[in-house]
Amino acid sequence: MSMSAAERERIRGLFAAYRATGDLAVRDELVAANLRLALHLARRYAHRGVSQDDLEQVASLGLLNAIDRFDPDRGLEFSSFATPTIVGELKRHFRDKGWAIRVPRRVQELHVRLGTLVGELTHQLGRSPTIEELAIAARASMEDVLEAMEAAQAYRSHSIDAPGRGSDEREQAPLGMDDLELSAAENRLLVDDLLGQLKPRDQLLIRLRFYEEMTQHEIAARLGISQMHVSRLLAKCLDDLRRRTDTTAS
Repeated sequence: MSMSAAERERIRGLFAAYRATGDLAVRDELVAANLRLALHLARRYAHRGVSQDDLEQVASLGLLNAIDRFDPDRGLEFSSFATPTIVGELKRHFRDKGWAIRVPRRVQELHVRLGTLVGELTHQLGRSPTIEELAIAARASMEDVLEAMEAAQAYRSHSIDAPGRGSDEREQAPLGMDDLELSAAENRLLVDDLLGQLKPRDQLLIRLRFYEEMTQHEIAARLGISQMHVSRLLAKCLDDLRRRTDTTAS
């Protein structure tokens, strides 16, 4: 779903015009230019008991919401911004129907481990552990920990994990994240979008710690500050990132 540089420039101009004037005709042009993205995401949720027309309408609604909220001055590509919004609308549509979105086994197992680790670390530290402390204890990345935390919200009391008697097993199959949730690339778009909302210093800290996998001591040496200061800054920006993740998920 790539587009030429000229087309991207045209889209940026349309967003600037729409943000300045609120002209609905301009918004219609933006919808037409980006509809392919919405339809592509809708197809990821096909064959799960909801008509394709309904899915496309829900995805189109998510596209409209993304267009209304998008700020072109932030320098983010619209597709990066719109994908989490559209997928959120699709997932909400299934949840509103009482269906649960099932998560991968590795995330389920991490969620269970985190439940144990939270209690252990709280007892050891005398306070609730930070995301970083949980990630270190679980030998997982920050992204995996955040994903496991968010996955806990996907469980519902009414599940369609077991197919109904006499029903088509494919239509009654659980909504497995392996083939329906965001792809790894789309998850990265969401994380990059959230990181883009942090201060430049905090973005650097996160990238050094979790992307380049530097130790706090190495980060302190790189930035010319104490390791204690690095630890405090990381805890603060990780909590900020967690709050932004919770806001996005809701």
